[in-house]
Amino acid sequence: MAPFQVRLGEARKVARADRRIFVTDVESRLGPSRYTADTLKALRRRFPRLWFVWLMGADNLVQIPHWERWPEIFRIVPIAVFDRPSYSLRALSGSAAKRFARNRVSAAKARRLAEMEPPAWVYFHARLDARSATRIRSERKTLPEILKEQSPELSTIIALNSSTQSVGPRPEGSEILNLVLQTLDEGKAEDVVTIDLAGKTTIADHFVIASGRSTRQVLALTEHLEQALSRKTLISIEGKTQGEWVLIDAGDVIVHLFRPEIRGHYNLEKMWGETLPDSEAVRL
Repeated sequence: MAPFQVRLGEARKVARADRRIFVTDVESRLGPSRYTADTLKALRRRFPRLWFVWLMGADNLVQIPHWERWPEIFRIVPIAVFDRPSYSLRALSGSAAKRFARNRVSAAKARRLAEMEPPAWVYFHARLDARSATRIRSERKTLPEILKEQSPELSTIIALNSSTQSVGPRPEGSEILNLVLQTLDEGKAEDVVTIDLAGKTTIADHFVIASGRSTRQVLALTEHLEQALSRKTLISIEGKTQGEWVLIDAGDVIVHLFRPEIRGHYNLEKMWGETLPDSEAVRL
């Protein structure tokens, strides 16, 4: 890992693309604090009038029970957890998520997360980036040059997509959605629900949620969708090993395949239906 001052400088260069982001070295100036819980307490004491939200990836939600005094973190500040490839299933079924299950906030209420009394946390099923952290770090040398040469808006687009494989013109979301629904119908998926997210979130234009009667059927549906979609667009798949909850990210369309009991437990329809004000948000 690069020295602190180098990482701080690079972070500030990246943050120039969005004036709402302010990079600070305040943690290094708070005095000796051995653990994250200590750092958060120090921040609250130093800035009593500010609202804080702890941001972390799903991989950290998996491993946070190994952190020193980790329950204190949940009780000091609200937490926003962002999905990462191959981690959502383990994160949401892990001991931290179970221990604070009653304090989980739906994405519909996430706008007010900073104002909520902890413990309060939200899990965002965001569009996934298949690149590893190692790969992203290896690309950081070119990013400052891009940000220096391009406008902030364009540089953000270039930085996010510079390593994306070219597959020709990107298919329209409606084309992918129709292909997903057709494939699910051919595979005899049950209780297929489409949630229209267009214009309401940047995660995707549509969620498609469906059930398979068994793990075998969930995996069979996954295979059929993988074959059909990979001919049209880049996709990433998570949960294929277990076959209980499979997530297929096809860009503008994200597909969730469940076994019935797992689907009932997480109830994504209710969570995302609450985020949508119009009555036509969920279509059977």
